[in-house]
Order: sequence, then structure tokens, then C-alpha cells
Amino acid sequence: MRFVKGHGTENDFVILPDADARLDLTPATVAALCDRRAGIGGDGVLRVVRAKLCPEVADQSSEAEWFMDYRNADGSVAEMCGNGVRVFARYLVDSGLAAPGEFGVATRAGIKRVRLGPTGDVTVDMGRPRVLGESRTTVNGREYHGLNVNMGNPHLACVIADPVAGLDLSREPEFDRAIFPQGVNIELINPVADHAVSMRVHERGSGETRSCGTGAVATAVAAAHAIGESTGTWSVRVLGGTVTVTLDQDTSYLSGPAVLVASGEYPPMI
Repeated sequence: MRFVKGHGTENDFVILPDADARLDLTPATVAALCDRRAGIGGDGVLRVVRAKLCPEVADQSSEAEWFMDYRNADGSVAEMCGNGVRVFARYLVDSGLAAPGEFGVATRAGIKRVRLGPTGDVTVDMGRPRVLGESRTTVNGREYHGLNVNMGNPHLACVIADPVAGLDLSREPEFDRAIFPQGVNIELINPVADHAVSMRVHERGSGETRSCGTGAVATAVAAAHAIGESTGTWSVRVLGGTVTVTLDQDTSYLSGPAVLVASGEYPPMI
């Protein structure tokens, strides 16, 4: 099994080239790959497969040749990953499977348009965020309120007064499972400057990660809502760096780095 390792603001992924859909990618295999001590290590797996060969996204194949089959570190299937799709796009260009410029990527949350050059940051059209109301979470015994934002996957984005740097996110925060029956990604947010925020995130199926792309967009939506805005450009600072989110009336854009750092074969040949 060939692999490539990449990250977007230190949200890291194991990329599995599988153009002809031959891999039997079980939850146990994904969990083993993502194990940071016994495997390669990662927050998730990005399987690179032709969209026309996957029934769940075959209807997208006229607009996107490649399907980003994303799995969380625990092996569960996820709809979308904002950092992952940028890393996926960088892999396609660097491996010669796509030309620099703009193209579509098939995902379980629909077609995502990406834009990138031969080097540098990657920008992805993340679609229009859907605000579905408000909810609450409990972290370290403190209750926080936030926005229920759907980015193709569920988020609870909470602008809080407590410093996010002092939070313990080693365990999953409590949340309303009647509202989020499939789990939820939870963002804790501090405003730090004009249109700039600091964010930490606990991702369903992966735990705390160094960054979350869909979570960064949800964060910008919640931060804008807190000051009575709905559009604008936001700088979102995460543990692994900084990404930029632009909100307009029709969609949202996420821009940030995508870096490939290693490649090899799993399990290693002896």
C-alpha cells in the first residue's frame, strides 16, 4: 500500500493513491494507519480514487475526476474536511494527476472547487455555511453557548471569554446528542484583533487537532455573528498556524498552506 503524508496547518493526513478503487479500506485499517505510535500517524486518511468508480459520488464525475474519500482517525466516514481537500488538491497537482489552476474535487458534501498554483497556498470554495440555530457544550465543567453551523459536516462554534489556551480538550466535550446525533466538531474561539480570532477544536472521531478547515469557516461565521456581521475576511489562528476565511453572501472561501512531507509503502518492506 503506497502512501503520502501531508498536512494543512499541522492537521495531518495519510494519503492513499487508489485510482482504480482496489483498496479494501476498513475502519481497522484506517485506525492502524493513523496510529501515531504503531502506524504512520495522522488525523485522518484521504483516499484518492476516480469519482466514476464510486457509486456514492458517481453523479459528480462529470465535474470532478477525483473523489476525496475522507475517513476520521478512528476509521469512521466523514462528509468533508477543509484542510484535507487542500492537501488532496496539492497531492493531485504535485503527482501530475491535475494541472495547476482551478478544478473540482468530489466529496460526500458535494463538489468543492479548488484553486492553486505549482507551489504555495490552496484556496477552496467551501460553499455557503448553514446556520441551524444555537446549542451549548460543556468543557472542563464550564458551559458555553455557540452556533450550530453546518459545512457539509456539523459544527458547534462558540465565541467565549475564557482563554482557549487554558482549556483541556483531551476528552470529548459534552453536547446535546439530540441535536447532533452523529457527533459534532466543537470550536472554542477568542477574538484577538479586528477580524482575527484564535481557535481550538475537538473533532469528532479524531479528538483535538492542530487545525480544522471546516471548523475555521464555522469559526468565522460565529465570530461575524457575534459582532452583527455576515460577510468579510477573517484570520483564524489555530495551533498549527493561520488560515484565511472569506465570507460573502453566496459562499465561503478557505485559504491556507498544504504541504506534502513524506512518501513510502505500508507496511514497510523488510
